[in-house]
Amino acid sequence: MEKIKFEELGISEEVLKSLSKLGFENPSDVQSMVIPVALQDKDIIVKAQTGSGKTAAFAIPFCEKIELEERKPQALVLAPTRELALQVKQDITDIGRFKRIRAVAIFGKQPMSGQKIELKQRVHVIVGTPGRTFDHIERGNIDLSGIKYLVIDEADEMLNMGFIDQVESIIRLLPKKRITMLFSATIEDKIEKLCNKHMIDPVKIEVTPKSITTDDVEQIYYEVEYNKKSDLLKKIIYTEVPESSIIFCNTKETVNGLIQNMKDQGHSCDALHGGMEQKDRLSAMERFKRGEFRFLVATDVAARGISVDGISHVINYDVPKEKESYVHRIGRTGRAGNKGKSITFITPTEYKYLDMIQDYIDFRIPRGEIPSKEKIEEGKKLYEEKIKVKPKLKVNKNAQLNKEITKIHINAGKKKKIRALDIVGTIISIEDITAEDIGIIDIQEGFSYVDILHGKGYLVLEALKDKTIKGKRVRVQRASK
Repeated sequence: MEKIKFEELGISEEVLKSLSKLGFENPSDVQSMVIPVALQDKDIIVKAQTGSGKTAAFAIPFCEKIELEERKPQALVLAPTRELALQVKQDITDIGRFKRIRAVAIFGKQPMSGQKIELKQRVHVIVGTPGRTFDHIERGNIDLSGIKYLVIDEADEMLNMGFIDQVESIIRLLPKKRITMLFSATIEDKIEKLCNKHMIDPVKIEVTPKSITTDDVEQIYYEVEYNKKSDLLKKIIYTEVPESSIIFCNTKETVNGLIQNMKDQGHSCDALHGGMEQKDRLSAMERFKRGEFRFLVATDVAARGISVDGISHVINYDVPKEKESYVHRIGRTGRAGNKGKSITFITPTEYKYLDMIQDYIDFRIPRGEIPSKEKIEEGKKLYEEKIKVKPKLKVNKNAQLNKEITKIHINAGKKKKIRALDIVGTIISIEDITAEDIGIIDIQEGFSYVDILHGKGYLVLEALKDKTIKGKRVRVQRASK
């Protein structure tokens, strides 16, 4: 059967342009099923695995339906983790770039004050973790009266993390007249009750894969004594020679111990877990996405919703205690038509977890033989040759999109009473520049950022050297961020 195209879904030229530059070709199953229903403003319950392309399934309708000039937030997305909130915010921003959709991400372990400043500007979409979102609502930093769309993303993970009650507390404060979309890999009783209570005649959409785990991921496990795991990992690295790998541990203590061990052995690696400072988590994730190091040693904060191209191996250094976590972990590899491999370490006392996982995925994972000394020595030479070659850094998926966009920094903001209208008025007075060439405007206390579209950034930067904004001389330069 011929695949449907984005053009057939009634999507605007601006969004189609963004999708094309982001490398989207045809809609995924979840996108082709959800987008037409969402554009009809119906409540939706979507049962789909992580990695199915569900963010675009709700982001595209947002970008089509949001009223650009409305100052109050119109859409709220609740996500279980900081990493997912940031990724969803970035995806919405990228898809809505030429529509000038402004999204912000709010989450814990970041100052409330900075987030409050962002929320007081014109924001179309708020993406937040439940706890921090509720905190902002209680403090009056979010005006909920204009919310027309609510998305509950990864609802099953919200349930596992104990967030569902907090989600319900937020829902009770939202306008009754709104569209609600819920996305979940599984629909358990508590989630079903939430839907029945807060949704009106929802359309139920289920994207059923042929199997819970993809055929593109080869799965294998090794039995190993607990105190010999690091030794086995070394053998696996030398014999598998991964291009890029996430090594999953169950606790941050294990991550910290293993990362030190691997660095001592000279491996190119970094850590990611919930106990790290947010800026360090973001830095590790971005550097891993670019391919600056080979091994990311992480807890399950990296298991859900995180999209990184080219991960060849997932290694479960610790077997997950929850069957769903296994599926989410190994779903980081074997993506976008590429093959991947999942390797799980099982201690002699942990077979109950392996049995639980195998029953859940309806597949008997084969047991691997510990590599021979000859294979290890042979692989070690190959690995050592490989790591001598400087890695070719990956290009972000939005690089093509950003080619035509220049972000400029203006050294004037709210303190000088600069408004978006003032900035627009000055920029459109430049020859060959129209309002259509101006993207998102972000006004902070002492400075402002402006996106200039259609490759016209150089014209604006040059012309603003001799112009004033609201009668004030300003310094303008290409933004570093």
